[in-house]
Amino acid sequence: MIVNFAERAHNHNWELDPVVRSLLDTDFYKLLMLQFIWKHFPNTRVEFSLINRHASVRMADIIHIEELKVQLQHVRGRRFRKSELVWLAGNTFYGRRGIFEPAFLEWLERDFRLSDYQLRVRDGQIQLTFEGTWTETTMWELYALAILDELKTRAQLKTLSEFGLDILYARAKTKLWSKIERLRGVPGLSVADFGTRRRHSFLWQEYVVVAMAANLGSNFIGTSNAFLAHKHDLEAIGTNAHEIPMVMAALAPDDVALKASQYRVLELWQQTYEGALRVMLPDTFGTTQFLASAPEWVADWTGQRVDSKDPYVAGDEYIAWLKARGRDPREKLLIASDTLDVDAILGLHAYFGGSLAKGVGPGDFLSAADFEDRNKWTPGRRVRFSAGWGTLLTNDFRGCNPNNGGGFDPISLICKVSEVEGRPAVKLSDNYSKALGPPDEVERYRRVFGTEGIANAPLVA
Repeated sequence: MIVNFAERAHNHNWELDPVVRSLLDTDFYKLLMLQFIWKHFPNTRVEFSLINRHASVRMADIIHIEELKVQLQHVRGRRFRKSELVWLAGNTFYGRRGIFEPAFLEWLERDFRLSDYQLRVRDGQIQLTFEGTWTETTMWELYALAILDELKTRAQLKTLSEFGLDILYARAKTKLWSKIERLRGVPGLSVADFGTRRRHSFLWQEYVVVAMAANLGSNFIGTSNAFLAHKHDLEAIGTNAHEIPMVMAALAPDDVALKASQYRVLELWQQTYEGALRVMLPDTFGTTQFLASAPEWVADWTGQRVDSKDPYVAGDEYIAWLKARGRDPREKLLIASDTLDVDAILGLHAYFGGSLAKGVGPGDFLSAADFEDRNKWTPGRRVRFSAGWGTLLTNDFRGCNPNNGGGFDPISLICKVSEVEGRPAVKLSDNYSKALGPPDEVERYRRVFGTEGIANAPLVA
């Protein structure tokens, strides 16, 4: 895929170019969760709110609010195309056809609409909320983040000359190639693109995904972006996210029901989906407590995604938990998905997925050549390992700006459930710095769930 990014950025009228070209331009798990919500919680009312974890970056000083309104209104007017619905109905996902029910697809075509939004500016920050039924609001998360991230990118691109743009993208392409080159030929490697929510731009994500597919072969297992999977005939990757346990916890009438809600999520999910789609995300209120109290049948799920915990620690914890319940970890799937880059991907693959290096520890620099030197490795897979590579795949322009090196660094924007039927929503996570919710409710949740295994870790994006 050949794109002259510099010429396009220099000459293009960005104001006429929509960020979100299709309602499929979202993470695949949002579609799976939308069907789950449509099936089980069609009338539940929620509110999603934008949060900028990097508050020192004054987004309202970078992005023109009127331009943001135009992009938001454009998305509200989009509808699913016939060809997209045919793809959802007839394509094979995770080895199965018919994951999306005909009645759900009919509803998508006939009745699906996005809620309205509320947009304000305060102290240099953009305040953006989406309120309505859960089915009307859930899809806004990815659309809003994609719009905000790309508008930030476009604003920075306008500060560069055409020559400066050439340098910017030349450096970014060189950085991308150096990462791909280290991953090429690594036996048993499994990597997917998880970079939609914090991408540099749609075109750059597409460029990256096509480059990964062309150069990594079967080691690149697909993309979380449903539109790119559809367009380029790739596997669509994704299962579920934190919003479901957050909503169900907020609906709980008392502390006992609150603690049990994290497993009720799994009960409903496995009524809806089978097999490879049964991958749990246990860190919403803390992984250690989740595993300690989990019913026996949870160990029969396909695998676990690690988001906010050190993946080495979380993987070892999951393996020990499986063994204690008589399950073979080598048959289970461990997906790491938080702040990954090449060193972490190769290190985790070596530690869990293929072989354990002699004299090489977690975080050590590893190349594809290291994996070919069999004298360095002890054979034996501990668990099936896969990497969901996000921000530092689709938005690593750090140091690429020829003017000052900065300006294009990714920031941590999130859009999460903030209220459910008028009640506050809470997320604790395995990282204290990622906790969300009113302080008094966060403390209540910590009393109910405990804090074992939760640590402090820096935020990258």
